[in-house]
Amino acid sequence: MRHAQTRGRDYFMSGSELAEGRRPGLVQRISRAMGPAGVFFRGFVEHPVMVGSIIPSSKATIERMLRPVDWANCKLFVEYGPGVGTFCRPVLDKLPRDGELVVIDTNPMFIDYLNKTIRDSRFHAVLGSAEDVEEIVRSLGHEKADYVLSGLPFSTLPEGVAPAIAAATHRVIRKGGAFLTYQFSTVARDYTARHFPRVETGFVWRNIPPCVLAWGWQD
Repeated sequence: MRHAQTRGRDYFMSGSELAEGRRPGLVQRISRAMGPAGVFFRGFVEHPVMVGSIIPSSKATIERMLRPVDWANCKLFVEYGPGVGTFCRPVLDKLPRDGELVVIDTNPMFIDYLNKTIRDSRFHAVLGSAEDVEEIVRSLGHEKADYVLSGLPFSTLPEGVAPAIAAATHRVIRKGGAFLTYQFSTVARDYTARHFPRVETGFVWRNIPPCVLAWGWQD
């Protein structure tokens, strides 16, 4: 595992996850023309197994997913698979001034885009795997996270990755916190239920495609 820095902070990344430079092609030209949606589209085309959707989540999904969060007592919010920051801005809008948001993604294109477009001292974009969330949280000076949000496609992740992420997430969330997931199947919810004693479920039709929401509470 290689060691690097972002905005003066330490984090960890795998060299095998760094993308090689490529000549501009059709997908790149389309993504530039479409703006943020185009960046997300390009990420899906290049890494469909890890992105899992061709368009970002709807406003209805964002609002419903974040509704149970106790923002007044949130010091560290973590997100897996932030894409182009669909959830980042709503989270930062609600996060206290002394709170922090750390996002983790294996796609260097998304991390580069977020670092260029989000200028907030509370924001940290990390190139790495959600499996290493405990290491990443500690590198930012925290022992636990209050909430972890995931839009990762648990149903298509490589073998062994989904259970490893679920277990690490359970260990890193403080008592009273929660693991928030949204996916187009019940797989993420089922992995959550293996570790968290109380799981609440929701469903949003106003999303393409409709998705299953789950909140695993660390009671």
